[in-house]
Amino acid sequence: MRALLVTVLLVVAPTMALGESSIIVQQSPLAGFQYYDGKARWDEMKPGDILTLVRERDNVHDANAVRIEWNGSRLGYIPRRENADVARQMDRGAPVKARIVKLTQARNPWQRVLFEVYVDL
Repeated sequence: MRALLVTVLLVVAPTMALGESSIIVQQSPLAGFQYYDGKARWDEMKPGDILTLVRERDNVHDANAVRIEWNGSRLGYIPRRENADVARQMDRGAPVKARIVKLTQARNPWQRVLFEVYVDL
């Protein structure tokens, strides 16, 4: 956990719930949005929605793969170039969480969903 917090400790910010704080570990665009369920669920999603992080240790394309889901629908992945620290912390049992920060109607699928990974204090 130390490496994760030291490497990416950027901001201590209030969460959506009253009286709680969190450490934002990273903000990233969602990778693979165009290949999964995001397009079909677009009108239902909103900033602040909680996302589920699912560690895929056996993923043949990326040993550090972390899948992102919203209400049981697969949206995509943490980008490969940004997933190693989060994967390592999930493997250690750290309570990392994620939420939608911004949704943008962009042609480029890499610009449609901005999410953040965080830990509660």
